[in-house]
Amino acid sequence: MSTNQTVYRADYQPPAWSVDSIDLEVDIGDEEVVVRALSVLRRVVAEDRSPLVLDGEALDTRLVAVDGRPLGPDEYELGNGTLTIPGLGAEVRLETVVHLRPYANTELSGLYGSGAILCTQCEAQGFRRITWFFDRPDVLTRYRVAISAERQRYPVLLSNGNRLAEEDLGGGRHRVRWEDPFPKPSYLFALVAGKLDCLEGDFTTVSGRSVRLELWVDPGRRERARHALASLQQAMRWDEERYGREYDLDLYMIVAVADFNMGAMENKGLNIFNARYVLADDDSATDADYEAIEGVIGHEYFHNWTGNRITCRDWFQLTLKEGLTVFRDQQFSADRNSAAVKRIDEVRILRQHQFLEDAGPMAHPIRPESYQAIDNFYTTTVYNKGAEVIRMYHTLLGEQGFRAGMDLYFARHDGQAVTCDDFRAAMADANGRDLERFARWYSQPGTPELVAEGRFDAATGCFHLRLRQQRRDLSGFPAAEPFHIPVRMGLLDAQGRPLPLRLAPDQAEAPLELVLELVEVEQEWVFHGLAAAPVASLLRDFSAPVRLHQTADDAALTLRAAHDPDPFNRWQAGQEVARRVLLEQIRSGTAPAASPALDAIFAATLAAEDLDDALKALALDLPGISELGQELERIDIEAIHRVRDWHARHLAAGHAPALRAAYEQRRSINAVDRSIAARQGRRLAHACLAHLVRLGTAEIDLIANHYRSAASMTQRIAALAALANLDHPEAVAALADFHQRHGQDALVLDKWFTVQAVADRPDAVERVEALRHHPDFTLANPNRIRSLIGAFASGNPVHFHRADGRGYALVGAVVRELSRVNPQVAARLACAFNHWRRYDDRRQGLMQAQLEAIRDADPSRDVAEIVERALAGR
Repeated sequence: MSTNQTVYRADYQPPAWSVDSIDLEVDIGDEEVVVRALSVLRRVVAEDRSPLVLDGEALDTRLVAVDGRPLGPDEYELGNGTLTIPGLGAEVRLETVVHLRPYANTELSGLYGSGAILCTQCEAQGFRRITWFFDRPDVLTRYRVAISAERQRYPVLLSNGNRLAEEDLGGGRHRVRWEDPFPKPSYLFALVAGKLDCLEGDFTTVSGRSVRLELWVDPGRRERARHALASLQQAMRWDEERYGREYDLDLYMIVAVADFNMGAMENKGLNIFNARYVLADDDSATDADYEAIEGVIGHEYFHNWTGNRITCRDWFQLTLKEGLTVFRDQQFSADRNSAAVKRIDEVRILRQHQFLEDAGPMAHPIRPESYQAIDNFYTTTVYNKGAEVIRMYHTLLGEQGFRAGMDLYFARHDGQAVTCDDFRAAMADANGRDLERFARWYSQPGTPELVAEGRFDAATGCFHLRLRQQRRDLSGFPAAEPFHIPVRMGLLDAQGRPLPLRLAPDQAEAPLELVLELVEVEQEWVFHGLAAAPVASLLRDFSAPVRLHQTADDAALTLRAAHDPDPFNRWQAGQEVARRVLLEQIRSGTAPAASPALDAIFAATLAAEDLDDALKALALDLPGISELGQELERIDIEAIHRVRDWHARHLAAGHAPALRAAYEQRRSINAVDRSIAARQGRRLAHACLAHLVRLGTAEIDLIANHYRSAASMTQRIAALAALANLDHPEAVAALADFHQRHGQDALVLDKWFTVQAVADRPDAVERVEALRHHPDFTLANPNRIRSLIGAFASGNPVHFHRADGRGYALVGAVVRELSRVNPQVAARLACAFNHWRRYDDRRQGLMQAQLEAIRDADPSRDVAEIVERALAGR
């Protein structure tokens, strides 16, 4: 394995050149594309005479010219990813011509083919695969683009900005010219060419400007983009109302493509989307799909200001745009749906994935200090934990203070490439706050542990709350300094009623909720005027990304699960009871036994009239295998599964009548009603099905009838997912029927692969191996890889970690095969082995062998970095 070069944040140097403008002429042929680039460059320091160095990769260079004069081969140097030209003056006009073969580009970075469509993906470093340029986010310039192609094969030619003109070139060819009036970095460049249908819409901005909206999709799929169009219009209005941000061009375009490594890309004025986040109708998309489309559409639109108008100085600042924009799309989705359910879903993702990342070899702060392949740092830490850091600003400063900070950030830095420190300074200056300690969230990795101890003094009527923070040691990182942790909290009496929070004996008016700021290793707060020991409700709304350790007995947790006014903490109390019960029995190794407290909470949740249905569905679910494993020094996957599965079956059997009743009460919900109440009802009904399938074939008729009577994809896939766990003719029939119905729709077929990949069956590995060779499976499409191999590796831990190592061998073989074909997707799959040292000796040896086999197969840079860090334990 070749040694990869490490890039360090500390080595950042400002660009030596600025670029006035760049003109791109893109001539699309049958197999090749010719890109002619003409740019005007100026030295930042006029007296500087260092060579010009540009970035490029996989470019067939045919011309390099300076000020109109072609250079000879001895006047420039083509190095490993660089074009170097010495002896240039203070201002030059540079012209290059390169030839590309986009349909041979399997990495899906730069210009590539997706079916019969040509499209681009330039973040983070894909523009260098299109032409020679400064492929870094702090070089902003104006782009003018002319695209020429055969009209019949490529009738639609799109790029960023405004469409200036279309010309007939004769001979069946045409040209379309585009201009983006806003300077942008190269990673926001976009181009699309192909046969596409357009769903048109419009939006009138708050100032009265009319914006044309165009959603481009494969022919025949225009109607499936209507939800995406409505979501875009809602996002545009929301950003005006919530943040005062108005769209700045006359045209906004979205293009849906089948082959895409990510979810979507916010290219200025021309977003390119994975088709799964654009296309939806009731026969092909679930309620969750509709909500995901709304969220991703919002996310990419919100980038127009937090990412495009203000961008990153360097890729170490990635969370500046991504963490902030994730937080904004979370707010948008919370306003559009159930805020409580949305928040719980966010925290579940954080705990199941980001906390795990924080404790493994890929641990890094939200602003990393180094990388080898920047694509490996599009992580849950940068995105999801980054969003939690932004949320903490909001918690500390309040809605008005946060908005003031955002307004100052926009006013100071519009049109600039800036840093996380610039954002923090805007928040501090707008609110007159000292946020220096808060900066540690950007520089220190790991998940802080928050230990809470409460003591009631009956003689004085005071409750003493002591909070202490600590962080587990991380290999390769220094000991952590204290974080600035906001802890939203309240106190409850014995009936679950909120108590006034008096921090002084003579405090007349007292709030029912406070945000405590823990800035030292340990601090204490005293609450006065209490008649009896209260129940402390801490970390409400999950106000900081920490692990909370709080002394509370089952009675206190049961009280909070029934009465806590904070929906998140109400859910969390029930989860804490389950977590304690399961972990105690996992660690002891004894036979599982029923927990009266857990049974009582399960029954009370089903019967509760003050919980919405989606919250009930979440509260009925036990903590996940990943979350439980994180609590163990050595992960015993079989013990976790045995205990968790026993309790799931016990709860299903003990509460089967109530589960059936809850399901039956919601059968009449209109299958295509997408109101919040209807979606919540379906979520609970399908949660009940998931519990009832634990009883095996006893409920097979109920589940099979649900499949056969399904009137929407939400209903159909819920029943299919339940049936896929069973070895029964009804399961075989349903799987065959689903494939026959939807085999020609790639996005729906992905669901068919996934329900089988995550099924809890003894032959799970063998079934995934067989599907790996199914005629409909391909390694050329990232969605298909994720739907089967990715879903199995991350969503079926019991069978991925099967003792014979066959699950490891399956995933390892795919990583090796995919590494040089699509390095980004392969690297994400390789992360499945990151925590190999946490398992028993046999499994450690089997996973280590797979990592070494990947290492010895000359992997790509992306995969090599993951494997190196996993083997080194860092």
